[in-house]
Amino acid sequence: MANIKVGVQLHPQATSVANLRAAWKAADAQEVDSIWVWDHFYPLYGDPEASHFEAYTLLAAMAADTSHAQLGALVTCNSYRNPQLLADMARTIDHISDGRFTLGIGSGWFERDYTEYGYEFGTAIERLHKLRDDLPLIKDRLAKLTPPPVGRLPILIGGSGEKVTLRLVAEHADGWNTFGPAESFAKKNAILDEWCAKVGRDPSEVERTVAIGPGDIDQWEGLVEAGATHLIIMTGDPFDLDAVARLQQMVAS
Repeated sequence: MANIKVGVQLHPQATSVANLRAAWKAADAQEVDSIWVWDHFYPLYGDPEASHFEAYTLLAAMAADTSHAQLGALVTCNSYRNPQLLADMARTIDHISDGRFTLGIGSGWFERDYTEYGYEFGTAIERLHKLRDDLPLIKDRLAKLTPPPVGRLPILIGGSGEKVTLRLVAEHADGWNTFGPAESFAKKNAILDEWCAKVGRDPSEVERTVAIGPGDIDQWEGLVEAGATHLIIMTGDPFDLDAVARLQQMVAS
């Protein structure tokens, strides 16, 4: 199937910066289409006290270390940074990468990050409303910065909420990230198309990315048939780039 992209998300937990750098350099040499980290402060699985590293400082190093792949956070937590500052950080990393940065963003959900770092957790709908209010500020600041981004600096929104999140994708985003399986993805994908119609947006303008585990790569055809155009393998240390290579071969054949 033509034009299906393959990416990898490297989990910045239970690892070292040296191992992360080796992994993203290897993934870039493997010519993956995208490389991502997540935006949290503590591990999401395994030992809750394992080592962990912050996303945006990692992304700046990744931008300098790589030359091919698009890169970003899958996804940035909107709550953790002032929206104007986030826009400037994204623009700066875009320059370091020569125009390969994607601003992946979501409303946030991991309560431990909030409580331990002193952010107000609030409710899910409050966090979504803050994302709704901050997206125009981010886009406005990106338009004002001197110099502007090198590349398009697309915005990708992660999440699957049908009433708010998918509407925000239709209104603001160049990409949308969610999860499988194919049946649930197909349903959400159709709802996004409906929101695009309601807000007057061409649905083909929104890239559809799906995050999958290394053990789920055999499901790729069902996800593509359901509308996915970019498949991102999620992996922790030891980083499974063999699974990524197998998926690259599958989509190319």
